[in-house]
Amino acid sequence: MKILILANFGMGLYNFRKELLEELISQNHEVYTSFPRDEYSIKLEEIGCKFIDTPISRRGTNPIKDFKLFMDYKKIIRNIQPDVVLTYTIKPNIYGGIACRLENVPYIANITGLGTAVENGGILRKITLFLYKISLNKADCVFFQNEENKNFLTKRNIIKGNHKVIPGSGVNLNHYTTLSYPKDTTVNFLYISRVMKEKGIDQFLDAATYIKEKYPNTKFHIVGFCENGYEDKLKAMQERGVVEFHGKQKDVRKFHKMSHCTIHPTYYPEGMSNVLLESAACGRPIITTDRSGCREVVDDGKNGFLIKQKNSEDLIKKIEEFLKLEYETKKLLGLNGRVKIEREFDRGIIIGEYLDVLSGVEKRNKDGL
Repeated sequence: MKILILANFGMGLYNFRKELLEELISQNHEVYTSFPRDEYSIKLEEIGCKFIDTPISRRGTNPIKDFKLFMDYKKIIRNIQPDVVLTYTIKPNIYGGIACRLENVPYIANITGLGTAVENGGILRKITLFLYKISLNKADCVFFQNEENKNFLTKRNIIKGNHKVIPGSGVNLNHYTTLSYPKDTTVNFLYISRVMKEKGIDQFLDAATYIKEKYPNTKFHIVGFCENGYEDKLKAMQERGVVEFHGKQKDVRKFHKMSHCTIHPTYYPEGMSNVLLESAACGRPIITTDRSGCREVVDDGKNGFLIKQKNSEDLIKKIEEFLKLEYETKKLLGLNGRVKIEREFDRGIIIGEYLDVLSGVEKRNKDGL
């Protein structure tokens, strides 16, 4: 089959879906990828994908640019004439889905989170849900990454056809292996994410300021691209010795290696946190928000702790609880997380789900249905 994949950036495809793409290529499918050209477009071409440079404003709300994206998708579909289209993230799901529906092409959508427009309510929510209904109503399958997102859309009759909850993007367990738990007397806490308000950076910095003062044998590391004007604040806090900012990194495993615990106080509306999946796969305890996309990865008290949303005091409380644990108990939390990931979040599970749906699409195409 000719399989077209629509996404908003290459990193997500390469880091979280490469194994699926490799499997499709190994089965002699012709795989096309569409997203804005970046450093990952070449990497995807190297594994056998054909790349189509497609500009997209990931967070913009300009209707003219969005209409152009929709027209670009229609043109791509007409030129390639794919047998099936896979879409990821909000704009490819919406505008790619509408284009597929109008061109009568089978498509499979993946809801990687409903986005801030839906989360915040108001007129943008109404518009987004209206577009979701048009785009997803005729999808051959809609994959959700958590039950809450599924319930939100199905209860509003946005999704009527085949749909299923899968365990996020899963984890490559050979790439993220169980790491030895560090025995350092200094306890290292790790934040891995975009440095932005909705990812809980303010709560992390509040906790770092308090804990570092009370427990000098702690370090707070930040790894990720800095957004929303936090550069000056991070620089000042680093100069005072409160945090260590490492910027964007291509491979975070060296940070997991020295870390004792991952802190992810996000309240961003994501489908399933890859940061948490990878941290737990490495055998690291987790402190994260009690919300969809996070709580699925943590059995509270068994492989980490859940905290209240936007609550610095609760985060501080859980960090102190963690610091009071014995070394072997901390280590066991991490090992429990690895077991949970192996059981529930192996990336092979996701690949199997996609292959199952794609085989059904291929059969219907052959039968002329």
